[in-house]
Amino acid sequence: MLIAGAGETGARAAAALRETGWSGPITLVGDEAHAPYERPPLSKAVILDATDPKPATILGPQRLRDLDITLLAGRRVERIDRAARRVRLSDGTVLDYAKLLLATGASPRRLPIQGAGPDNVLYLRNFADALRLRARLGQGGHLILIGGGFIGLEIAAGARSRGVAVTLLEAAPRLLSRGVPAPAAALIAARHREAGVRIVTGARIASISSEGDCHRIRLEDGSCLDADGIVAGIGALPNTELAASAGLVIENGVAVDATLRTDDADIFAAGDCCSFPHPLYGDRRIRLEAWRNAQDQGNVVARNMLGAGEAYEAVPWFWSDQYELCLQTAGLADGAVRLVTRDLGDGAALWFQLDTGGRLLSATGLGPIGKVAREVRLAEMLIAARAHPDPLALASSGQALKAMLRAA
Repeated sequence: MLIAGAGETGARAAAALRETGWSGPITLVGDEAHAPYERPPLSKAVILDATDPKPATILGPQRLRDLDITLLAGRRVERIDRAARRVRLSDGTVLDYAKLLLATGASPRRLPIQGAGPDNVLYLRNFADALRLRARLGQGGHLILIGGGFIGLEIAAGARSRGVAVTLLEAAPRLLSRGVPAPAAALIAARHREAGVRIVTGARIASISSEGDCHRIRLEDGSCLDADGIVAGIGALPNTELAASAGLVIENGVAVDATLRTDDADIFAAGDCCSFPHPLYGDRRIRLEAWRNAQDQGNVVARNMLGAGEAYEAVPWFWSDQYELCLQTAGLADGAVRLVTRDLGDGAALWFQLDTGGRLLSATGLGPIGKVAREVRLAEMLIAARAHPDPLALASSGQALKAMLRAA
């Protein structure tokens, strides 16, 4: 079993292969020097840790030995010979495979703007990026963040916690316009403003320039902003070059079927790099960039590489920590026409989104984690059950979601 990519999905799949009973060789190829590590802490703990941070390892050296998994670090798969079932690595090594998993992840979307080169703009995707950002925050001054999604907002919270002045630029009319209801996004924006973050929505960037350590962003309206550092978090693009060069179908990622198999019977793909049909959403092909999806697909694809033929149908789930707030979202809101709010008390709330037929499509919780985590989990189960809960009951904190789940 050969796995190209040693991130969350690849590491989870390698461990699951062994735990499921595969006794043959398992080789994990990763292009970083580190053992597989968690990425969510990169925008949180790594930039805030008072001591020298270390990667939060998923599969450390001892665990790799215990599971008899070979890690080839600092290398990548560069070519796939599908006919021979063989790959060539970046160092020239040639490896055969019985089954191949592509877990190549995604890369930050780059700003298509004049002057937005590596000397001017930082991106956050790996541990080395996080260390560069940490060093930048340690210098204080003024940081401009481009992008009002999860990454940009988490970095903003971390930067303010370290006393750095922050301006956040978002091209859309509001923050978190993908997947988070407007009332929840408004509360998050208010919390950031309370912390001292300047938020500019509808911001269109014309150019970026620098002189020494000073960077300047010129907006299309003619205004200029000066900063000591710029970080962009405007989404990610799936790493599909390897799959495309092997002739595999690409459709917003490496295209796989419900079992995470590509159009080649011996090659699978999972995690950020793949798109797959989801049964909860009419088998619409989707691609998810989320920690839990990476874990869940790693487990499922390992079983399917061993012949299980199991369809992947987990409810999409996302989370973000900002200041004392926890934001959790289950499901996808595409097609939603009705928004129902439930007040959980203590500054916490749930927002439910339903389609034209009253089916629950997604739920978002915001507040202290102890107030929202259990409720979002129950909502997630309602979504999986394709439930059509009474909107009045959803709005009433006196009506237990657990009872609705039993009814569903």
